[in-house]
Amino acid sequence: MDTIRLTRLLLAFTLLPLLSSPALAQQSGLVNVNVSNVANNIAKNINVDVSQIPVTVQAPIGIAANVCGVNANVLAQQGAGLASCTATTTSTALNQIVLRQIKATGNQ
Repeated sequence: MDTIRLTRLLLAFTLLPLLSSPALAQQSGLVNVNVSNVANNIAKNINVDVSQIPVTVQAPIGIAANVCGVNANVLAQQGAGLASCTATTTSTALNQIVLRQIKATGNQ
């Protein structure tokens, strides 16, 4: 590989993090998701009593955006750790998050 190509490649890898948008940088952040509207569905899906379903869970921004019907960029703009939404539907991923929280609290 010649020096010019190598220099361009190194420059591209160096600048790549700087070119990412703030919303993409926060994609891995967690969002507080109120699941009370879909608690019955989640309880049926994971086979637990609805009383075991927590009111809120923390979900990755992509899952939260999906179940809340909100654009991920809108949640990202709320800020890390401050974002919240209310679930209008459930998903396999959200069901698993709820089940893990139930198990972690010993509520099962």
